[in-house]
Amino acid sequence: MKPFTQLRCTALVAALCLPVLAQAAPVEPVYGMARQEQAGLLDTLRELVSIESGSKDLEGLAQLAGLIKQKLEALGGKVQLLDAPEVYRMDDTPEKLGQIVHAEFKGNGKRKIMLIAHMDTVYLRGMLKDQPFRVDGNKAYGLGIADDKQGIATILHTVAILQKAGFKDYDTLTVLINGDEEISSPGGRSLHTRLGAEQDVVLSYEGGGADGQLRLATSGIGAAYLEVKGKSSHAGAAPEKGVNALYELSHQLLQLNQLSQPERGLKLNWTVAQAGSNRNVIPAQASAQADARALKVSDFEQLQQALAEGVKKQLIPEAKVSVKFELRRPPLEATPASRQLANYARTIYQEIDMPLKVAEVATGGGTDAAFAALKSKGAVIEGMGLSGFGAHSNDAEYVLLDTIVPRLYLSSRLIMDIAQDKVKK
Repeated sequence: MKPFTQLRCTALVAALCLPVLAQAAPVEPVYGMARQEQAGLLDTLRELVSIESGSKDLEGLAQLAGLIKQKLEALGGKVQLLDAPEVYRMDDTPEKLGQIVHAEFKGNGKRKIMLIAHMDTVYLRGMLKDQPFRVDGNKAYGLGIADDKQGIATILHTVAILQKAGFKDYDTLTVLINGDEEISSPGGRSLHTRLGAEQDVVLSYEGGGADGQLRLATSGIGAAYLEVKGKSSHAGAAPEKGVNALYELSHQLLQLNQLSQPERGLKLNWTVAQAGSNRNVIPAQASAQADARALKVSDFEQLQQALAEGVKKQLIPEAKVSVKFELRRPPLEATPASRQLANYARTIYQEIDMPLKVAEVATGGGTDAAFAALKSKGAVIEGMGLSGFGAHSNDAEYVLLDTIVPRLYLSSRLIMDIAQDKVKK
């Protein structure tokens, strides 16, 4: 095929210039190119899954980052392996984090578009030998294949379609792939937010789930840590000389539980608690952890303030009570811009006679799309990846092979039409 830039009046250009609603069939040659990429994408999945890359596996992450860098460079990108510009340290943040793959493709248009995915998994080194990549009918199995190595493969082969078409009508096409998403992106979050604010559109390639839906909203995830310091004494002979940290902790848990407002999507559930060392000793230490969920960024801000104020109401004045709140991941909130782009995506799927579900209400955990959206005025859409099931399940994680072509078509068409300012308002 002659390059897009050398043959401006090709069928591709003519097809892309037609009004979307008038199209009753897939745009060619884009759809044909998506079909041609299917076998290559499956080979890429095999390569990616065959490298173990747990969030704390620095060796595996480095190997995988190097492979992704090589593939992006072969597609014409300017690629860097970046250390985290800053680290938001949480209770489980490791001392060292894997590098971030950052690639840029410069074009001659005006729109800035960013594609994001993550390369880390929840699995431990050594598990691959018992769960290697395999294909069974319409399903491809592998550790991390759905979450989120399919996302990386979909991005790579979307870029390959654009490259083969000679399409460069964007200003900048950015690819960002981090290695710490499964541990709440302590190193990747600031870069996602900074770069996200510069984009017209961010497309996130987490899987589309069993039904292939796009998601405009995801829950925010937080964690609260409550600590009480008291004073030990003999529980039988002199309990009055002690300061019972367990009593104070129990008081705090009961009163702070009232901060949960599930009817509006704000949930605070205390899930872990520890106190005492011996049956006959008044406990001098007690602690608890809570899982927090919210649908709005402002709800987490209010919750953090309420926790700080709430612990001031003590049962035992002599006890020392402290609380810490971690923003594990902010919520992704649906916006007019994201709704508009999702509706346009539906019309693209109609060209291939397929329905496309769009979820505007959060139903699950958060993703890096929420960090990218924090300061962005553009559309942010999650779920651009392949359909699949079994994320975090070492014996049942798979993707559906018949979703490869539709997703590559959707991904390529969206980028082309966004770049050419064709998304209908």
